[in-house]
Amino acid sequence: MLIVMGGLPATGKTTLARLLARRMGAVHLRIDTIEQAIVRSGLARPPLGPVGYFVGYALAEEHLGQGLTVIAESVNPLLVTRDAWRTVGVAAGVPVAEVEVVCSDRAEHRDRVTSRSVDISDLRLPEWQEVVEREYEPWHRERIIVDTAGQTPEESLATLVHHLDRAGP
Repeated sequence: MLIVMGGLPATGKTTLARLLARRMGAVHLRIDTIEQAIVRSGLARPPLGPVGYFVGYALAEEHLGQGLTVIAESVNPLLVTRDAWRTVGVAAGVPVAEVEVVCSDRAEHRDRVTSRSVDISDLRLPEWQEVVEREYEPWHRERIIVDTAGQTPEESLATLVHHLDRAGP
């Protein structure tokens, strides 16, 4: 299965993806990790454009071909990237679940943005105004929405697992 997780920065995507990967024994592909590795190589500087996503698509295709479940996690702000992830899953012949992670409480979301710490060496986290002004196209197709506002990560995970179980393979 390919689980594609998207949402604005600091909504809880990475935390949720890590918990889900651990629970399912899945591969967690984090585009921030891929992009920062490319930057550290000295071959590119931010913003990278689509390069991190293209590496992610290739890795997802390879892991899915080995029979592994893949959780692809990124902001995934554009329809073109969402479509590309779906194409990878369809080409691999696996079910694709799209998940949008949101934090509906604006004050809580802002607090998360301003108080979180970097977990990838040299990654610059966006400031609140950058998050608010970020290009983020609305989703126009069926997806699982997980609202992390007012929930522990474990509660959000339970919500996600419930929806994934209902969606079935």
